[in-house]
Amino acid sequence: MIIDIHGHLSPPEAARRFPMPPSLTDVDGMLAARARAGIDLTIIGSPVGAGAMARVPGVDNYRQPRDRLRRFHAWMSGLIGTFPDQLRGYVYANPFGDDDHLEGVRETLADPAFVGLITTSSVHGELLGSPRSDAFFALAAEAGVPVLVHAPAEPIGTEAVDSHGFVEQIGRFGDLQLALSLIAFSGWLDKYPGLRLIGATGGGALALLPERLQTAARPRHWGRTPSGPSAGGPAGAAGPPAGPPDPSAVPPAADPAAALRRLYVDTSTFSPTHLGLNAEILGPERMLFGTDSPPLSVPLEDFIRMIEKLPVDKASQQLILGGNAEAVFDLRSRP
Repeated sequence: MIIDIHGHLSPPEAARRFPMPPSLTDVDGMLAARARAGIDLTIIGSPVGAGAMARVPGVDNYRQPRDRLRRFHAWMSGLIGTFPDQLRGYVYANPFGDDDHLEGVRETLADPAFVGLITTSSVHGELLGSPRSDAFFALAAEAGVPVLVHAPAEPIGTEAVDSHGFVEQIGRFGDLQLALSLIAFSGWLDKYPGLRLIGATGGGALALLPERLQTAARPRHWGRTPSGPSAGGPAGAAGPPAGPPDPSAVPPAADPAAALRRLYVDTSTFSPTHLGLNAEILGPERMLFGTDSPPLSVPLEDFIRMIEKLPVDKASQQLILGGNAEAVFDLRSRP
């Protein structure tokens, strides 16, 4: 069974309000392409809820009223109910949303059409993994559902970049990498060991960072400093120059490289080299087949062939294509 854990569809009403690729509203075309490629099930969601995945003056994706999100999720639930053998869904969540927003997320998760959460790696320049992530991570751990961490429409550092293509393919890739690294660095997987976080776009360059995370947590080149939040580690450990204690500082995880290897990543990357590095560093058991299609127009068969060409055994390839998703998601209930 092949399960694509990263797909998108949008209601026709959204296409009338916001610029988006036509493929996002072509349900029949999307399902037909998957049938031809041999993809059995796709989990769809929107990282902007009922908002826009492009810069639109006056539109703030993170200030969506609960009733608007309720209508959006009702449309998605109805679509999934029409195609229960081919589709499941993610509930959109603002990771820094207020109590009312998070209560709406809990309410929507009760619908069996939804099997996980989708959120963004940053919000208005603040990374997922900051101290304000706590209520969101607590909800995800309590609900026991996986979270697809997706890049936002406007990633960090691209405010002055005019090229949408660059923002889409490079800026968002970097935003994901920053947030997932901060999550590992800050010990969220230790505080909530049941969290199952999936980095979209192959997790950015996550597989290159275990050693850098360890160095960031224990920066030896600063020499030895007193212990405490500003010291970057336990008593006597190396850290940056001592200064006034910062009560908001989050001490690094005891082993951020190990925490990083507890994250999952999808396979929505164009690079066999990237996939191979993820398989080597994170392991095939941490990879889930995902295409980001729609809207990506790369032939779905190409994504499958890249998995089949990985230097891992057939059993590992089958884990990536569907076995891991069956273990991570509860796909037994039908909408």
